[in-house]
Amino acid sequence: MTIDGKLIEKSDTQEVTNSFKKREFVVEYAENPQYPEFLKFELIQSNCQQLDAFNIGDEIAISFNLKGRKWTDKSGTVKYFNSLQAWRLDKKSAQPGAPAQDAPPPPSDEWMKEDFSSDEDLPF
Repeated sequence: MTIDGKLIEKSDTQEVTNSFKKREFVVEYAENPQYPEFLKFELIQSNCQQLDAFNIGDEIAISFNLKGRKWTDKSGTVKYFNSLQAWRLDKKSAQPGAPAQDAPPPPSDEWMKEDFSSDEDLPF
């Protein structure tokens, strides 16, 4: 799944255990600008460092997985938890149609100017 949003808040990386770390962040998602939603995502393990490249207020595209867990507490009560686990963050361009910062340049048209008429090495 992928959505676009504005980065509102980002937390520091938390070491949950010696072998597991996570980092949370919040984006404003405005499918309907009159009623924006504030969604909390998490990055885990080596993906935590992706957030370092972004500043509060940046427009970003978030690729994520929707995760759900079932947990039974000590009294036997079953509870369910959902999380939005991001795995890729991309900076959106500031203006519609403008290339995103750090985006690769558009492909060159130079290959179309070559003269292929003398090529006799064609496989067909």
